[in-house]
Amino acid sequence: MAGIPLAVQMYTLRETCGKDFPGTLKAVADIGYDGVELAGTYGLSAKEISALLDDLGLGRAGTHSGVDGLRDNFDETVADLKILKSDFVTIPGLPEEMWESAEAWKKTAALLQEIGTKLRAEGIQLSYHNHAHEFQVFDGVYGLDILYGNTTPDALHGEIDTYWVQYGGVDPVEYLKKVSNRLSLVHIKDMQGEGDDRTFTEIGNGILDWDGIFAVAEKAGAKWAIVEQDTCPGPELDSVRISYENLKRMGKA
Repeated sequence: MAGIPLAVQMYTLRETCGKDFPGTLKAVADIGYDGVELAGTYGLSAKEISALLDDLGLGRAGTHSGVDGLRDNFDETVADLKILKSDFVTIPGLPEEMWESAEAWKKTAALLQEIGTKLRAEGIQLSYHNHAHEFQVFDGVYGLDILYGNTTPDALHGEIDTYWVQYGGVDPVEYLKKVSNRLSLVHIKDMQGEGDDRTFTEIGNGILDWDGIFAVAEKAGAKWAIVEQDTCPGPELDSVRISYENLKRMGKA
């Protein structure tokens, strides 16, 4: 392992997981990844998943959890996170009414500040995963910056998704620098094509500046770099294997 530990966001492997979740976790470990970020349980309990991860030697880069579950079922969610031995939980997105205006972002910020503060008291870090719409501008300010400007760094981190930052017209390296005090987790995702033809590709097969991205993440003390590919052109495991092999050639694995 070189530098930041590497994990896979299991959403990338959702079809494969649906057929054989334990076998998919084993395949991830066999490729060489250090851990996983969970997105769904595929019928297994937190205790069963935790035991699987222990047996495979896979670390926990956290889980994705909807804001409703964190708000309305806080105690149950925390209990499962502790069983999973996860120090991180990330909100993967929000309904439009929570980000459609500057005021909506401020209300969302107040809610996430409250949830994040409660989670910190339990030893768990809350993060928010961006897409591209967070870079819509309200009175000269990105929506994502309104969110961060109205929360404290201890209560809310940013699981910055490099692809979606680029897609939103912003330099991922520069944006990572801007929020470097909130970077426990970074979603690494590459882009190929131009204009309306932009789409996902394996790490190292696209246009993003990985040396620059990793330099900022390492300096910020990021705990995990998490490979995610929203769609894969062929077998999902092939894509995460290619990303790992490319990262290894870069000296990042």
